[in-house]
Amino acid sequence: MKKYIYAYFILCILSISACNTTEITSSWKAQDVTLKHYDKILVVALTGNKDRDIRVSVETAMAKALKAQGFNAVTAFQQYGPRIEDRKVDEEKAVARLREDGFDGAFVIPLLDKSKEKHYSPGYYYYSPFWGYYNNFWWSYNMMYSRVYDPYYYTTTTNYVLEANFYDLSDKKLLYSAQTKSFDPGSASRLASDFSKVVIQDMMKGKIIN
Repeated sequence: MKKYIYAYFILCILSISACNTTEITSSWKAQDVTLKHYDKILVVALTGNKDRDIRVSVETAMAKALKAQGFNAVTAFQQYGPRIEDRKVDEEKAVARLREDGFDGAFVIPLLDKSKEKHYSPGYYYYSPFWGYYNNFWWSYNMMYSRVYDPYYYTTTTNYVLEANFYDLSDKKLLYSAQTKSFDPGSASRLASDFSKVVIQDMMKGKIIN
């Protein structure tokens, strides 16, 4: 019986891992936005030095997702190095520099929140229809013993709130903005992949990019 229980939990884990960990909580687009081809898009993630791995992963994943849609996208890490977050420059100078480097579109992606949550788990238990184990004394005894005597434990999850802002650099106009929440993605690469996927899908749905 135990091998069937283990198989059940493995299937549950696989089904959960296949789901997207990120959802869009709000999104906005400019009323007069139209489909436009961008020659070169800069992707900038602002996460702070402690989460530089998230910055690199998010920039890389978003650039990859844009390239899959036919855009030429470059990460800020690749173009300007790791210390872009420390640069405080005048807006006009910054935009002029980007235009000189050939960029006509830009994604700015700040990490707005990173929080940990502790969850209580009451120990091992298994649900099954009554006929599944109540009709057998030993199966019933083992199942109920596990529910009653297995020790409880705590698990900690980490959730992230990211924002995506897309600008047309020709007129310095914000065309699209969305906030997302990611529920315990498990790794920076998974966070970045799920985030870029839902954002690109939402932008395509809103006819901002195609």
